[in-house]
Amino acid sequence: MCVNEPDVIQLDVDPVRFGQSFVGSEAFRSLFQEGMELIEETAAYLDGPGREESRNLPRQASLVYASESMRLTTRLMQVASWLLLQRAVAEGEISSDQAQTEKNRVRLNAHDTATTMAEYEALPVRLRELIGLATRLHARILHLERLISEGESAPRLSAPNPVATQLGMLQRAFGVTE
Repeated sequence: MCVNEPDVIQLDVDPVRFGQSFVGSEAFRSLFQEGMELIEETAAYLDGPGREESRNLPRQASLVYASESMRLTTRLMQVASWLLLQRAVAEGEISSDQAQTEKNRVRLNAHDTATTMAEYEALPVRLRELIGLATRLHARILHLERLISEGESAPRLSAPNPVATQLGMLQRAFGVTE
């Protein structure tokens, strides 16, 4: 049986959903590992050297430290929840629908800060580094979540493939027969 390009284009096959393919990929496993390592690193810092550094800060900087460390912890807990949820879907422990229900309980959201640049620069260097890493990871996950959500909510097309339609029109116009 010979299959030509229009036959392949006209196949009635649903597109691969990004979320389904991503959570089972090596890229997701790498992202998961990166996220969990950052969480462990941050916890070790905040419980150890960070605690000592915060004691040596002036009063105002100490308040900013407390605020930013809470914001950092919240962001990382949201990241951990999202990563664990996606891994559960990938491993077949829960369905995509169950994951969506759980996602609605723990929202990934952007965190606005009232911290000024001067206050931020007064924070210990390591805390600023961890905030930067967590912010970048959080932004990547927000982007992935949008891609996954759009792919999951995209309507399934029942209409003919537009490329196949155009090719058919061209073939009729130029009298190409198979």
